[in-house]
Amino acid sequence: MVKSYLKYDFARTFGLVHSASANVIWIPDARTPAASARHTGGGRAIVAANEEILCWDIKKGELSSRWRDEKCRALVTCIAQSKTEVDVFAVGYEDGSIRLWDATISAVIVSFNGHRSAVTTLAFDESGVRLASGSKDTDIIVWDLVAEVGLFKLRGHRDQITGLHFLRQDVSRDPTSDGMATTEYQNAGIHDGFLLTTGKDSLIKIWDLGVQHCTETRVVQANGECWALGVSPDHSGCITAGNDGELRLWSLDLAALHDGARRATKPTDRRALVERGTLYRQGKDRTLGIHFHPQENYFAVHGSEKAVEIWRMRSAHEIQKSLARKRKRKREKEAAETEKGKEPSRAEADGATDESTTDVADVFILHVIVRTSGRVASIDWARSHSTRTLQLLVAMTNNQLDLYSIGAREEKKKSKLEDIAEYDRAYAVEIPGHRTDIRSLSLSSDDKMLASASNGSLKAWNVRTGSCLRTFECSYVLCCSFLPGDRIIVTGNKNGELDLYDVASSALVSTTKAHEGAIWDLQIHPDGKSIASASADKSVKFWKFDILQEEISGTTRTAPRLQLTHTRTLKVSDDVLSLKFSPDCRLLALALLDNTVKVFFVDSLKLYLNLYGHKLPVLNLDISFDSKLIVTCSADKNIRLWGLDFGDCHKALFGHQDSIMRVAFVPHNHDGNGHHFFSASKDRLVKYWDGDKFEQIQKLDGHHGEIWALVVSGTGQFVVTASHDKSIRVWEETEEQVFLEEERERELEALYETTLATSLEHGAGDDADDAGPTQEAGAVGKQTVETLMTGERIVEALELGMADRELMRAWRAAKGRQATLAPPARHPLFTAFGDIGAEDHVLGVLQKVKAAALADALLILPFSLIPALFTFLDVFASTERSIPLTCRILFFMLQTHHRQIVASKTLRPMLDGVRAHLRRALQRQKDEMGFNLAALRVVDERVREKGVRYFEDAEDAAADKGRTKRAFVDVG
Repeated sequence: MVKSYLKYDFARTFGLVHSASANVIWIPDARTPAASARHTGGGRAIVAANEEILCWDIKKGELSSRWRDEKCRALVTCIAQSKTEVDVFAVGYEDGSIRLWDATISAVIVSFNGHRSAVTTLAFDESGVRLASGSKDTDIIVWDLVAEVGLFKLRGHRDQITGLHFLRQDVSRDPTSDGMATTEYQNAGIHDGFLLTTGKDSLIKIWDLGVQHCTETRVVQANGECWALGVSPDHSGCITAGNDGELRLWSLDLAALHDGARRATKPTDRRALVERGTLYRQGKDRTLGIHFHPQENYFAVHGSEKAVEIWRMRSAHEIQKSLARKRKRKREKEAAETEKGKEPSRAEADGATDESTTDVADVFILHVIVRTSGRVASIDWARSHSTRTLQLLVAMTNNQLDLYSIGAREEKKKSKLEDIAEYDRAYAVEIPGHRTDIRSLSLSSDDKMLASASNGSLKAWNVRTGSCLRTFECSYVLCCSFLPGDRIIVTGNKNGELDLYDVASSALVSTTKAHEGAIWDLQIHPDGKSIASASADKSVKFWKFDILQEEISGTTRTAPRLQLTHTRTLKVSDDVLSLKFSPDCRLLALALLDNTVKVFFVDSLKLYLNLYGHKLPVLNLDISFDSKLIVTCSADKNIRLWGLDFGDCHKALFGHQDSIMRVAFVPHNHDGNGHHFFSASKDRLVKYWDGDKFEQIQKLDGHHGEIWALVVSGTGQFVVTASHDKSIRVWEETEEQVFLEEERERELEALYETTLATSLEHGAGDDADDAGPTQEAGAVGKQTVETLMTGERIVEALELGMADRELMRAWRAAKGRQATLAPPARHPLFTAFGDIGAEDHVLGVLQKVKAAALADALLILPFSLIPALFTFLDVFASTERSIPLTCRILFFMLQTHHRQIVASKTLRPMLDGVRAHLRRALQRQKDEMGFNLAALRVVDERVREKGVRYFEDAEDAAADKGRTKRAFVDVG
């Protein structure tokens, strides 16, 4: 009989505030009348959390909502908010996919997949109907959000895209443009706008989206890459930044852009991008973000250090005062030189001090430097209704969100000391996560609480809800464990100290200097009366629990206090990295830095076994429930199973692709799984093994960083892991059965699909390069496993449909000769769907294809099936069914196979029939639309005839008040 196992699956994750891989977005609180009247909240933060999106209430520090797509496991890399629909967010992922989320329902609206690598930046246009995405594959794709398709792909950058911004101007309001050109431009239609992009290749480009062509290219950073782009809210200028803290300012001449678009055949010398100067940050590291305030004349700049610089643009009055001071100093200097008998230099005499040639250093000044508690990952401005303060949301790499209130400049202030801006941290989201990587995990005896330890903090969690119960400040903790009773947590730190923390009172009970080196591991004795600690000082010490009566100061009363008392010491030849008591209390196993494992008797501390075999230090070990097996893991990527009877190695398994940090047996044998164990590695995987058959049962992937800690519950129903991505994940046992053969087949299929998709991507990229590397615009397409399967379904539907049409045609012909002939036996698929026709089945399959994946799916069709496809398109056109979809498929196939179709004698007559049917259907729809438009015009005229006017200039009524008002008047 084939043995089956119960499957472990991902259940939940917690402990992560945000991931530094993506940007942060601030949004106001829920729009309610009460909230809009008070505005007392700190707003909400939309952040990435590995593959999820989290919405945090900044003031309360609580999680408002969690967005998760069960089909997606890729890391979130960027987020953008729509400018018109504020509840719609575009999210880019590491695998090149893009998903549009609706914040009100926490669900995906549309998904796109066109990039071959991680999406780096996203931008909505002003109307909210287009989305531009840039990626590490150097491509820029413009997406149509209404039709849910990719419009085109722009190529020109030679490295990853670092900035995107739509530029658009109402040319009819341009005072510099002549009326004739404006009228011609309006008659020609509305322009598609322009796109401003920057790349790591230190280039800034302006793209004309109407002709899909780059109109201007400039080198923005002479000293390296361009990492950030910031565009002013009025689109009058932009700032680019790169290495060494250099900020370059550029003016944007939008009138020149539109003038060039109107006069495409007459090139002009006007440049849309003009360099205005260079500013230098206080920090000299790489600039990662530039954000203009949407309402005030401020912009924020940050790099990877612990500071955010706020710059302010001076008013015209301030600039004039600055120039006046410069002129005054210049005159004083000239007078001093004249008194000494020197003539002022010609360059100084001719120096320009007018406002038209003012240096950018006189226009932009540093307002304040906000010092943060961690390295800055991303920032966003928070909208404040107060004119005296600015609010800035800062996301840091230490898993923390801070909202800062910054004082704005007031014109009434006279002294320079008063002009110095102040800031303070208003709110913070820090409790739900650790600042540094979690190094140790421990579960309570009832599996309800979880203790996690890191450098600087110790936290107690509710495993079921994922909420943080207690937080303790501590030093660099390397190991921790609950003491019997689950009221005390003991920790071992890098300083060689054992600390006891009381969970109920959130207080440090006692500190014991236990070792001279770091304490790498500690274990509670199975009887619950003592504890053993392993250290880098080449010793293992044993401690017992004592209760001391401590006097309360100022009184005669005493209070009990738990204390650790040293009893024995075991000296070994090298650093001890891990230790474990056998469940029968007989043996103690130690993992040493010299690649060996030593097993001692607990009572006498005499050496029992030496286990040799690992080539690198053994990092962790565990002993099975029956004290018969010991499993060890090492930095050599191997797992070894040993027998504790004779110390023989049962099996050596190549377990992971990197160092294996933790192994743990299932602590019981209720379901015959006492010899099953888990392993966690720096290759981001958790694996489930059968220690009797030496087989891998299951692979658990989900972490996006090295896994440092793992613990198995006492019942074996769930496993908890902690990773470098600062998340804690819970994997629960399900009722679903796993068979080893099926699991191997599933892994091989996944490997085949991944290899196939990768080969298709490389093939598509090679074809694009062969088609012409100088081609700036191209079609959007990406072959994935999903598009392959969709194409296969279309092929199957066409083959079944043509066979069914031929069958029914033959039956009708035979029925004409024999009226009593019974209907033929059709394919069971048509019968299962209610005896539908072949046309209905093919149309249903085509309608189920996502609009963004339709073109890629149609590319799978062989040319031999094109006649069958055109046959059904002719049927759809003649019956006027799904005309938009029919036209789209027809036009795409004509563009793709134009030469073959034109040369075919069979397809050309079919196209004539399709064209006639389409023209008739489109003409009918055109007539219907014209009729509806005419009816709307009639309704509009009747409404105007009633004489109802909603706005009227009430100049006469407001003459006595001395000003003109605009009022709502009903004169009907």
